[in-house]
Amino acid sequence: MAFGLSFCSTGQRNVSNQTKNDPGMNKQSIHEFTVQTIDGDSLNLSVYKGKKILVVNTASKCGLTPQYKELEALYREFKDSNFVIVGFPANNFMAQEPGSDDEIAAFCSKNYGVSFPMMSKISVKGKDMHPVYEFLTSLSKNGLEDNEVKWNFQKYLIDENGFLVRVISPTTPPNDPEIISWIKSK
Repeated sequence: MAFGLSFCSTGQRNVSNQTKNDPGMNKQSIHEFTVQTIDGDSLNLSVYKGKKILVVNTASKCGLTPQYKELEALYREFKDSNFVIVGFPANNFMAQEPGSDDEIAAFCSKNYGVSFPMMSKISVKGKDMHPVYEFLTSLSKNGLEDNEVKWNFQKYLIDENGFLVRVISPTTPPNDPEIISWIKSK
């Protein structure tokens, strides 16, 4: 099967609509998953149907950790516009998220006033990869592309129907015009 490819300004590969709509693909929605919140509660991601979602893997001891401030500002600005950020702490890169869920929650609150939903610490790569990240990184599941989590603070943009539409580099700030434009688009 031939894939139509294009490159966006972030250097990420996008697959054309022809491939994304291939009836042979078993495209999933993020709304199919239930996760554990950082407080230990169960959360079915279908509660976010109708909202755009920015999924991000986070870490407390990373050079990119100050992105928490920008993520929180973005969330506060657009949370009433059918937009939500969902953070997944992960310790996959140089052990930069060593804390427990309680320690991570306290760090996020104290240092950045994080109010967007944070989930329990997971693995975003490797043999113990969380099912949400299997969905986000596998073409056969997300219908968009195969990709890998390159570092902490990689961003995944999910549309109102729960489908992956774009992968954003960890070094791209949350307030990047491309992300803002996507949030504001109808």
